[in-house]
Parts: sequence; C-alpha cells; structure tokens
Amino acid sequence: MLENISIIHHSSIKFSDNIKIYFDPYEINENNNNADIIFITHSHYDHYSENDIKKIYNANTKFIIPKDLKKELLNLGIKKENIVTVAPNNNYNVLDISFKTIPAYNINKPFHPKENNWIGYLINYNNFTYYIAGDTDITEDNKLIKCDVAFLPIGGKYTMNYKEAAELTNIIKPKIVVPIHYGLIIGTTEDAIEFAKLINKDITCKILIK
Repeated sequence: MLENISIIHHSSIKFSDNIKIYFDPYEINENNNNADIIFITHSHYDHYSENDIKKIYNANTKFIIPKDLKKELLNLGIKKENIVTVAPNNNYNVLDISFKTIPAYNINKPFHPKENNWIGYLINYNNFTYYIAGDTDITEDNKLIKCDVAFLPIGGKYTMNYKEAAELTNIIKPKIVVPIHYGLIIGTTEDAIEFAKLINKDITCKILIK
C-alpha cells in the first residue's frame, strides 16, 4: 500500500506510480516538472509553496485547491481550466482519480479555523483508500474516516500532537498509519516513535520521516 509513495519533507507527500501526484509540495529538491495532479490542503507557506510548485508543475498539471487559493494560482500563470476548486464534504474525480474532501480544522487553537473551509483528502488510488488529513485536530468529521492508509499530523501546536493523533488512529483503524507534519517546523522524530507505541497492535505504523 506504500509502494511508490514517499514523504518528501514535513507534510509533502508524493505518489509516484503511473499518475504522479503531489500533496502540499514543500522543500522539493529537484526540478522535474512531472506532476500530473497537485493537491493543496490550505494556504500556509509550508503547504502552499509557489517556489516548490514551480519545480514540479507543467502545462498539463491539474491543481486541486481550496477556493481561497484560486487567485494566487491564476497570478502564478496557471490556466483556469487546470484549476479545480473544492469545498469540504464533496466528491470529485480528476484524471480518473476519485476523492472526497474532508474538513480540516482546529477545535482548541486558532490556526486553522473551520470557517476557512480548508481540507484533507480521502483519495482512491490503485484500489486502496488514502486519507491525507491536512492540518487538523481530532474532529467529528475525521472520526468517521474509513481508509486503508492514514497520513496524520503529529507535531502539535498547529495540529494534533502525537497522543491525539494516536487516539484518532485507534478510532478510525486504518491498516497502515504514517505520521507527518514533524521534523522541520515543529515536532521531532521522537514524537513519531512515541506515536507508534500508542497505536493498536493490529495497525501498522510506518515512520517515513527519519
């Protein structure tokens, strides 16, 4: 389920099979301009980075974005026909990739207000379902997620901390969980190690950010 999937840094995820997909590209090291689809969860600099987008997009790349980023992409020179604006709790299909948008927000901190309509993605890819949570706390929305693989933030302060992320993992019971959103800005590898200790034994934890 994680074959051809990698974490670049922080919350930047790459699916590298036939269709090349990036989520929140950040700290990209190579200029390969090979993205078929770029998903953005929200507008914070460590998730929407124009410098990194320029390294991976091409004339045919499709962008999946919250509505508040459309103007920025148009100003970047992206054609409007390549931009798909999305809202929470809807279903979409782009290049035969089907996905649902899941609300991503804070419940006890101010950094990601629910009214901003920022999002995580529940994506169907190669016959598996992947949940890319975005920057979020435990919410009544994401407690209902059913997926094979969950990518959950664990860094704390701006998102769930590792204890809260472990609680959500044990509620939604994916086959595999991958901790993200640590190592660069906030959170440490030690948080990921402690997170793994709290996961139910029937769930596999894969630490991809060392």
